[in-house]
Amino acid sequence: MNRRFLRDVATDAKLLLIAIPVLLWTLAPIYHLFLFAISPKEVAFSGALFPHRPTLKNFEVVFGQKHYFLIHFWEQLGNSLLISVGTAIITLLVATWAAFSISRLRAKGGRLVMNLALLTYFIPAAFLAVPMYRTMGTYGLLNTEWALILAMVTIAAPYAIWILKQASDRLPRELDEAAMIDGASPLQLFRLVYLPLMTPSLVAVGTYALLLAWNEYLYAFLLLSKDTAITLPVALGNFLSADDSPWELLMTAGLIYSLPPAAIYYTFKRYMSSGLTAGAVKG
Repeated sequence: MNRRFLRDVATDAKLLLIAIPVLLWTLAPIYHLFLFAISPKEVAFSGALFPHRPTLKNFEVVFGQKHYFLIHFWEQLGNSLLISVGTAIITLLVATWAAFSISRLRAKGGRLVMNLALLTYFIPAAFLAVPMYRTMGTYGLLNTEWALILAMVTIAAPYAIWILKQASDRLPRELDEAAMIDGASPLQLFRLVYLPLMTPSLVAVGTYALLLAWNEYLYAFLLLSKDTAITLPVALGNFLSADDSPWELLMTAGLIYSLPPAAIYYTFKRYMSSGLTAGAVKG
């Protein structure tokens, strides 16, 4: 017993020796983001671990749009929100119906289509940016929210379909058979049996698509150019074009922008962990 106890203590100590430095290294950029946000401009680069006179003036400037690069802050934040929510909704609609058709209705050729869609991930998304720009220009969608929404759905949908299909395969087929014996149509089977049981995976996939669109920069930079149409990540990138960039305002806006996805993640954390791994091992 003593040897086992000592062995367990030694194992825990080794894990702590690894975990603590990794945790500190991970939190360091976040802490410096916060440090810049509460520091006056003249002391932002002082190297102090905490400013002697912390201030909320940077937040006042950002919220009040009192800087040249922030005059459309709320509108650009709204663009990010609209595009992210739109991407999540459309990705869920496409992926849910596709996974249901492939897994439960066994649509002919469905698995082949899903596998072909997954093959698109062999091509880096950056390589598809120019063709996507050309496509959106051809259909007159440039500088509209739909351009970025459809681009993000294109990137998110194959993975979402795969996740939901794997999770759907784990549902007992006896439920489908019982519902059909009772006279349920495919639509009723989808609404009354499939959706309630797939809720964790649906929430996880929706959150994944939302965060993917929320953090997107490259496609947003290419497909949107008007100051009133761009998303906030692109607007924050404009700070880097100035000779004397107001880093404290950039970090403050970045900190504000990071709060919604953090809140969403921690709200649906239990769904994320169970939903995204639901199809990892088939039952």
